Amino acid sequence: MQSNQITPGINFTDLLLHNHPQAMAWVTGNAANPQLSGLVKFYQTSYVGVLVEAEIFGLPEKEEPKIGSFYGMHIHQFGDCSDNFSNVGTHYNPEQEPHPYHAGDLLPLLGNQGYAWSAFYTKRFSIKEIIGKSVIIHANPDDFTTQPSGNSGTMIGCGEIRRIL
Repeated sequence: MQSNQITPGINFTDLLLHNHPQAMAWVTGNAANPQLSGLVKFYQTSYVGVLVEAEIFGLPEKEEPKIGSFYGMHIHQFGDCSDNFSNVGTHYNPEQEPHPYHAGDLLPLLGNQGYAWSAFYTKRFSIKEIIGKSVIIHANPDDFTTQPSGNSGTMIGCGEIRRIL
């Protein structure tokens, strides 16, 4: 491959640097994690799929800082983060697939000293489909096996996905 060839990664970097997301979730922590906050942004790509960028602060430390800690991240059915996130429903799963093939099953976050940044590309959903749903951060990593939702533990952060005009 020639070094001047445009790749999807180059397009994704340009999208993150020079464009606005079409949807976003402002994530806040539960009562036990009030320091947790951050943004999860959703960008439409020219490749039909969606580029997801997450930047989360104030994650609870579980291990030594130089090792880092993994946290589950999913899209849930409903955007109602009230009542300690008890109204968000289950993972967004319009095709009724087993875990980890739900449309709302996302990559885990790797937190270091309470901070995590991640970006990835997915074709599991369109931006239109996730408006009004929620992004949930879980206390534990998703094991990608346990049914129905990966044994990722307590919901520690929640944010409603909203369209950005």
